[in-house]
Amino acid sequence: MDDERTPPYGRERLIEVYTQGMLGGQTPSVPPRFEDLETQAKAKLESEAYAYVAGSAGAERTDHENREAFSRWRIVPRMLRDVAERDLSVELFGERYPAPVALAPIGVQSILHESAELGSARAAADLGVPFVQSSAATEPMEDVAEAVGDAPAWFQLYWSSNRDLARSFVERAEAAGYEALVVTVDTPVISWRERDVEQAYLPFLAGEGVGNYFTDPVFRELLGQPPEENQDAAVMQFVDVFGDASLTWADLEWLSGLTDLPILVKGIVHPEDAVLALESGADGVVVSNHGGRQVDNALPAIETLPQVVDRLREEGHDDAPVLFDSGIRRGADAVVALALGADMVLLGRPYVYGLALEGEDGVRDVCRNFLADLDLTMGLSGQASVDELDRSMLVERESAATHSSDLESGR
Repeated sequence: MDDERTPPYGRERLIEVYTQGMLGGQTPSVPPRFEDLETQAKAKLESEAYAYVAGSAGAERTDHENREAFSRWRIVPRMLRDVAERDLSVELFGERYPAPVALAPIGVQSILHESAELGSARAAADLGVPFVQSSAATEPMEDVAEAVGDAPAWFQLYWSSNRDLARSFVERAEAAGYEALVVTVDTPVISWRERDVEQAYLPFLAGEGVGNYFTDPVFRELLGQPPEENQDAAVMQFVDVFGDASLTWADLEWLSGLTDLPILVKGIVHPEDAVLALESGADGVVVSNHGGRQVDNALPAIETLPQVVDRLREEGHDDAPVLFDSGIRRGADAVVALALGADMVLLGRPYVYGLALEGEDGVRDVCRNFLADLDLTMGLSGQASVDELDRSMLVERESAATHSSDLESGR
């Protein structure tokens, strides 16, 4: 996306915040620290809604390890490298985006704020950051596309067990103007999330997060009565068709034949699956373990990212985009992921906590803070462009002594 709008990154964002504070006595209404952001969102939300967003599978070890695993890689700042002008822009699928960041697909945003996906989408559009609309959204994809306007938006597909319904979602997304299709493959069945089970809470059963289904002509044909007349029956039909545990790579080949949109397969953690995805018609992959929400005690996503990147290069897929999701909280996290080979990162829980606190404005502030942090971390590390980020700027924690020796020798 070629866009002249520039969000207030780095120095500009800091000056704005400090000026408002020192001259106007106004401190940020949305906390810049993720921990405080989460705490305030928890205090504001209904307990069931907070648990649904914050919770992960089982003992939530994967979610914890997703974040902790970033500390394995340490950034080695370089000095006097002219970072006065920093370029955060990246190119994917022939489009130029102002920063290597997209808002991850998160469903059921209506349980967090009345503006739901529309608020998040408008905030992303203001910054030129791609918004990834979830299949499990309360607001229909067409309404979100209209809210985004000419700004970038991608559609995330949860594959229905009804093939005609899956086809309909893809066709609707293409007709609505979405620029890419993000196919989530790590949810063949619903996971065991103890927080949700404890409260016996599944928002779809209350009619939340089903906007794309209730407005779909194929889905409505499956019903004896329209959702407006019998919501309970429509919800149970949704439960019956959501997801398909029988899918194979051959089905991805079928799906890729339905659209000219670029396809990103989301939920890849094994290098072999990344290769299979591209061989089956995908254009790129998203390395992700669903933020820890699917498999407890799974491998942290950031640990498998370099393995996926290396394997794709070995197989000659150097140009295939590799995006990263799971555990991104701060600018330094994004720098590490980009240096390990990601072309773009997806920001998840932080922005929906901002939505919970301040609606559209909250999402915008979270994104502006994140982009400022990313920009400043790059500059202070001696990197003037996202294109310059590579593994040479990182040191692995367990071999710090060896790397220190390498640095002293100039290697």
